[in-house]
Amino acid sequence: MALTYALLAAFLFALSVPLGKTLMSSLEPLELSALCYLGSGLGLLVYKLLTAVSEEAPLEKKDLPYVAGFTLAGGVLAPAFLFMGLRLSPSSSASLLLNFELVFTALIAVLFFKEHGGRRFWFAACLVTAGGMALSFEPGGFALKPGLVLVALASLMWAVDNNLTAKISLKDPVNIAIIKGLAGGSVTLGLASYSGENMPALKPVLLALLLGFVGYGVSLVFLIRAMRELGASRAGAFFGSYPFMGAVLSFAWLGESPDARFAAAFVLMGSAAALLLGEKHVHAHEHTALEHGHYHAHDGHHAHVHGWPVGAGEGHAHAHLHKADQHTHEHMPDSHHRHDHS
Repeated sequence: MALTYALLAAFLFALSVPLGKTLMSSLEPLELSALCYLGSGLGLLVYKLLTAVSEEAPLEKKDLPYVAGFTLAGGVLAPAFLFMGLRLSPSSSASLLLNFELVFTALIAVLFFKEHGGRRFWFAACLVTAGGMALSFEPGGFALKPGLVLVALASLMWAVDNNLTAKISLKDPVNIAIIKGLAGGSVTLGLASYSGENMPALKPVLLALLLGFVGYGVSLVFLIRAMRELGASRAGAFFGSYPFMGAVLSFAWLGESPDARFAAAFVLMGSAAALLLGEKHVHAHEHTALEHGHYHAHDGHHAHVHGWPVGAGEGHAHAHLHKADQHTHEHMPDSHHRHDHS
């Protein structure tokens, strides 16, 4: 199910590239960024109010630094960089260059959050880097194009966002997306107002809000659910298919035509994604004693006793204790498998 969530998240987010570029004829980059995130937060807030009480674990005070960090990185800086870069670059090239998010996410996860890399990962990172260089190639050498640099910066900010979000991915994903959308959108809207941008027409505003709800809000909820089981780097690998989806949508929607640079980048970055998707990770590992609360069903890592009846496979949320254990099985660097590999 985690793979399905990641691919759904990728497809919905891929819509934001060509559709966002279309809206830029009526909206400035900061306006579009703000409206997309406000649409994300407002749409999910309405959903939250209309549905039953969530069984997911709520956010706690200790989670607030992560919330502030991913709101700034992914809710303010990343979309602003992306939409400014889209003004200076073809949508299809920008879509492929967003594959750097996969590399940046994995690098940060391996270097700072104890996720496992391995030879497949490092080779895939080299392929994605080569793909980015192919997009920047000009006769006579490589050109550091400002638009593509901005898109690469957006990828870096979303990578920071992914890793910080993964740290609290066991908490209610709808609440996380609501806070990120409303906070990030409000800050960016304030920046847009301060910069003196004019009030846009109603139609593009409503379309941007709708795009934000689907492409940012619903997409983020699916991605967080994938992170629970896969970890930031592997969820990012599956989610990394969105640049290809975005490029194809750009050809279909905007009438852009692929060139040799795009074809080379497509092959290189597609090979990188295939390497990461085929990864298997099995070894003996230890679990230290851990107490936390999150939504779960009883399985090999959740075999505790309750003071109330719980059916087989029934999801529920509460604080529980994991006893220290050692065993061997195939696993991903999810919230229960963050261990050293030295």
